[in-house]
Amino acid sequence: MEEELFEQSDLYEHHRIIVDRGQQPLRIDKYLVNRLEQVSRTRIQHAAEAGNIMVNEQLVKPNYRIKPEDIISIVLPHPPRRIEIIPEPIPLNIIYEDDELIVVNKEAGMVVHPGISNYSGTLVNALYHHLQDAPLFQGGEVRPGLVHRIDKNTSGILVIAKTDFSLNHLARQFFYHDTERIYYALVWGIPKEKEGTIAGNIGRSIRDRKKMQVYQDGSRGKPAITHYRVTEELGYVSLVECTLETGRTHQIRAHFQYIKHPVFNDDTYGGNVILKGTTFTKYKQFVQNCFTTLPRQALHAKSLGFLHPKTGEKMFFDSKLPEDMMQVIDKWRGYVVGR
Repeated sequence: MEEELFEQSDLYEHHRIIVDRGQQPLRIDKYLVNRLEQVSRTRIQHAAEAGNIMVNEQLVKPNYRIKPEDIISIVLPHPPRRIEIIPEPIPLNIIYEDDELIVVNKEAGMVVHPGISNYSGTLVNALYHHLQDAPLFQGGEVRPGLVHRIDKNTSGILVIAKTDFSLNHLARQFFYHDTERIYYALVWGIPKEKEGTIAGNIGRSIRDRKKMQVYQDGSRGKPAITHYRVTEELGYVSLVECTLETGRTHQIRAHFQYIKHPVFNDDTYGGNVILKGTTFTKYKQFVQNCFTTLPRQALHAKSLGFLHPKTGEKMFFDSKLPEDMMQVIDKWRGYVVGR
């Protein structure tokens, strides 16, 4: 089963409009309906209610009357893509749930939403079963309530909106990077700098469309920033804590390949071969055993922080590292002690 590549920006869109000098005063929701193709007045009003429309960097309501040369900025969740979604009673590890949103800890191996090669067994199929009474889960949309995603073989925390208001509000937080996202990864080697920042545009690879690539000269891709801290050195691998400032597809995986410390057992970015260590057969067997124990990239979305759309309360959710990652980390700890 292949996983489709999507940018986080596939989940929302941003428009910046400068009002003409000769424009007559007009309600902004009416103005935007005329300016934006295939965007309904209802969508615009939902965006305004969630604080997603700004004029001259100030939040406005739907009844704001535009003036010549106003600068309008609007963030919208993408319109629904509808197919037949089959609700499936797939178990979910639910960390938190209320009337506005749900937070889940996704297992590795689960695709987030249906795509060309996987119409069932996804997180969305499970959510359609669990949230069949929620407004966003009654229309057969491919990506209902989603404002971010994690890869099929990455485990960890996701927040999903249950209402239009929360969908708009959370989309704005992710678009403007107002969320707090911390990942843990096991990577090959020991970075020279124990704390650092990896910056470089990330875009789809020219050679392989299933991969992302870092373009340091800024000629392609979109800006991406990953802050990291080495939390434990384990011989020929390191456990690193990564804080995302942006949320590009495969960001951590592409960034760590770029600095020549690929994520352990990442078969897309070259981490599934022995990159550091000795030539002894016993060591090779040890690493192969680690690959068997953790048959995926060693990457976990450990924590997520955001503002609750309705209450404004700061929400923060943390999770333990999954069992397969902990087993491999413990194996490396044992290897270091036994050297």
